[in-house]
Amino acid sequence: MRRHKESGVSLIEVLVAVLVTATGVLGAASMQINAVRYNQAANTRSTAVFLANDISDRMRANRANALAGTYNIALAADAPTGNLIYQQDVREWLQEVANRLPGGDGAVSQSNTTFTITLQWNESRLAKSREDNAGETESFVFITEL
Repeated sequence: MRRHKESGVSLIEVLVAVLVTATGVLGAASMQINAVRYNQAANTRSTAVFLANDISDRMRANRANALAGTYNIALAADAPTGNLIYQQDVREWLQEVANRLPGGDGAVSQSNTTFTITLQWNESRLAKSREDNAGETESFVFITEL
């Protein structure tokens, strides 16, 4: 009787098992990182919706001044100074936009009784995980009628 000696077969099996396991762990880690990133992006978008509702509620509370155009402000415009209600509303709102959205800015424009609220912020932290043609600036537009 002859014995066949099989040397190194179990070592190869162990190396293949380690390779498969490592690939699975790296894939799971990548999925977790992307989930955290997109969760942060969703949280930022939810904040933008909240801020758009905030200024629209402020305008509804001060409807006469809002319809007179006192809440209108362009992107990158300086916050109004003064102690009138609408000036405080716009100033506080822009401060909240800057505090809660990364690189955030807001605008309000009016056409008769229809108001367009635009919020913009920077999402460059997601650029590596998105498609190449995606921009770094995100925006949210909210249209409401007073």
